[in-house]
Amino acid sequence: MIEEQRPLAVVTGASSGIGYELAKLAAEDGYDLVIVADEPSIVEAHAGLEQHGTRVQSLQVDLSTTQGVDQLVDLIGDRSVDALMANAGRGLGHGFLDQDWDEARFVIDTNITGTVYLIQQVARDMRDRDRGRILITGSIAGLMPGSFQAVYNGTKAFLDSFAWALRNELKDTGVSVSCLMPGPTDTEFFDRADMLDTKVGADPKKADPADVALAGYRAMQKGEGDVVAGFKNKLQAAMAAVTPQSVLAEQHRKMAEPGSGDR
Repeated sequence: MIEEQRPLAVVTGASSGIGYELAKLAAEDGYDLVIVADEPSIVEAHAGLEQHGTRVQSLQVDLSTTQGVDQLVDLIGDRSVDALMANAGRGLGHGFLDQDWDEARFVIDTNITGTVYLIQQVARDMRDRDRGRILITGSIAGLMPGSFQAVYNGTKAFLDSFAWALRNELKDTGVSVSCLMPGPTDTEFFDRADMLDTKVGADPKKADPADVALAGYRAMQKGEGDVVAGFKNKLQAAMAAVTPQSVLAEQHRKMAEPGSGDR
């Protein structure tokens, strides 16, 4: 008998947090999975997702490099990708001039270079088939100047803009592009970005990654252009559209300046 053909979802940054929750939703929805992360915990994520009865392939690789993305593309092979959830991302706190350049470059290459390269590789086949869904994890951080998080916010501004541009280019096809724009979420992000001593990093009321992922997954399935997860973040996004950039930069400073968590 011919094995039942199941749709395939590719999820990057899937070892934990929003990415893992996106992969879990896809598994529960009947997708086979290819999950990727640069963390060893991708092994535990693989085992957890298999419990949902789906076929899972996992890869630990550095998606900030074209070589790493090529390894992922090779793993996908000639299979059609029905849903690409480009969620891999890194943050970095502290003042820009105090940051190590290699760390700043890693954030840029992970969030931008690797993401857009992967999307180009996968979306070309989607366009040829006239079918597919793409979810890009941007951020409401991309709507404001990120004082003491300047590189990260800049990369998310790029992704927010890129998602809408690509969506417009594909508007006459069967391929949809959606952008998930979370606010502060209870993941390992702030620890990895060395921001636990900041006001935003120490905030105990961060969003649940499962709730954020569900909002993004539903938007992707409906083909919506973007989704800001959470009422507070929707309000912040609306205010950012009418607030002077200098004011937004000062507001961000109060949230992200090192030591602000103790004030």
